Amino acid sequence: MIKMQKLGCACEKPTASYTEFRTSALGIDQTHGKNAEVSIQQCKLCQRIWIRYAFHADSTPESGKWYKGMVSKKDRPQITPENALEYIEGLEWYVYGGGFFGNTTAFGVGKIDI
Repeated sequence: MIKMQKLGCACEKPTASYTEFRTSALGIDQTHGKNAEVSIQQCKLCQRIWIRYAFHADSTPESGKWYKGMVSKKDRPQITPENALEYIEGLEWYVYGGGFFGNTTAFGVGKIDI
């Protein structure tokens, strides 16, 4: 399990807005037809880096899910679209949300059920 120290920054809260981050695309995870968008987000306040994994199970907005977890600068170069989900699952905690969850956000831990 990968542990990341909490600093009390707003980016650690499930309700953190996308406007609190600078975002850049990492690529698409096409494994098993997931077509998940994987991006790197950096908190504008504390500068920590997050990996965001987002996808839709079908074409409806209610099927949308996203997961994101902090990544160290040391580990960041090893993250690819294909291993991002596995990395997030290995974290001590992550944040998730989306239409599938009623547009609520929460903390998660462990295996992610796609």
